[in-house]
Amino acid sequence: MSIIRDLRKGRFWAKLTTHSLAAFGLLSASAGVTDALIPGSLAPIGRMLLVVVSVASIAYGLLRAWPKQVNQSYDSPSTEIRVIEGGLFKQDGHIVVGMTDTFDTSIPHIIDEHSVQAQLLTSVYHSDLARLDNELNAALAENPTIEPFTPTDQKPGKQVRYKLGTVAVLEPAIRKLYFCVAYTKMNHRNEARGTIDGIWCSLNNLWSEVRARSNGEPVSIGVIGGGQARISQHLPPLDAIRLTAMSFMFASREERVTSRLNIVVRQQVARELDMLELQAFLKSLRRS
Repeated sequence: MSIIRDLRKGRFWAKLTTHSLAAFGLLSASAGVTDALIPGSLAPIGRMLLVVVSVASIAYGLLRAWPKQVNQSYDSPSTEIRVIEGGLFKQDGHIVVGMTDTFDTSIPHIIDEHSVQAQLLTSVYHSDLARLDNELNAALAENPTIEPFTPTDQKPGKQVRYKLGTVAVLEPAIRKLYFCVAYTKMNHRNEARGTIDGIWCSLNNLWSEVRARSNGEPVSIGVIGGGQARISQHLPPLDAIRLTAMSFMFASREERVTSRLNIVVRQQVARELDMLELQAFLKSLRRS
């Protein structure tokens, strides 16, 4: 995380000032009580005591305000949200993979080779495209298809389309599930496009599936709407994380989804995030 960037934020300085003044007030009051009970006991070290109290207060303020890993626990429901810098597929527990409504998998001409879908193919399925497609087809077998491409606008790759929010659950390894959720629509030019409403609907369906299949174990998800997905409304990474966290908490209040949600952020994106603002937002979800 970019510590230097966070140190420049007004929120950091406000927290530093608030906690430092609170500590200074408490220590000063304690010194005053001591002097009242034992008159003159602090006189020999008066100036030194002022320096010690000031330094200790600032140190306490720094300790409380210093940027840390974004991590918020909740009591009702009993769950946790963490924002983690790193690679999505390096996380323990289950993984969420954002996909299009066609569940295309072929790289690089249809799916960008740097996308999460591409990482699923290369990192988890070791570039065995046939195996991935077979397992996706099996997982999607019970889901209805919609709006097939017409003969005049057929595209390269898969032609079958599913409703937004369709979730295909893969289990290529024991006790590790991959929740492949369709949150964007693929057009006949193989361009993935989405809306905030569509993402919200897709996340709601995703949490239902996670609740049913994850056995309460931690689940990791990347920042939605990044990469090649084109969102009709501007959705910066900070807002995308807020949207994901808020939908998760709303679903959790209906019925617990999982013990922990990890929102995994790539390093270049993390540098631009206001982590103090994000921590404050996650904390506010306890009261909303």
